[in-house]
Amino acid sequence: MAHSYHHAVSSARKWGGTAEDYLAIHAWFDRSKEIVADFRHRALRHHAEGIFLAEQLFGVTITNSCGRIVPVRLIGEQHVRQDLGRIPSFADWVRHIRPEPWMGRAGHLDAGEVSDA
Repeated sequence: MAHSYHHAVSSARKWGGTAEDYLAIHAWFDRSKEIVADFRHRALRHHAEGIFLAEQLFGVTITNSCGRIVPVRLIGEQHVRQDLGRIPSFADWVRHIRPEPWMGRAGHLDAGEVSDA
């Protein structure tokens, strides 16, 4: 799916209520488009750990406008499956990052030098 709103409409069809009941959760999954405006943004939150993080941020459940209690984890799983066809792990994403020399470079700290890390 291309837009968070369409995910939210799909959630409303599945669990009732309105798209607005689900929009904040779906928008959170796609907010990483602010960093990378192509499919690679999904590496940040579109995985199992991202789904559990959404649950921490939004709570275990939401109550939609029809009064139905819906687990946030199910909403997150729906979002990721709609975009990727499955729920990968973060390790699945990382396995496909091509290592570059600068990624593992460690330097020496001189006496009195402060690290930014």
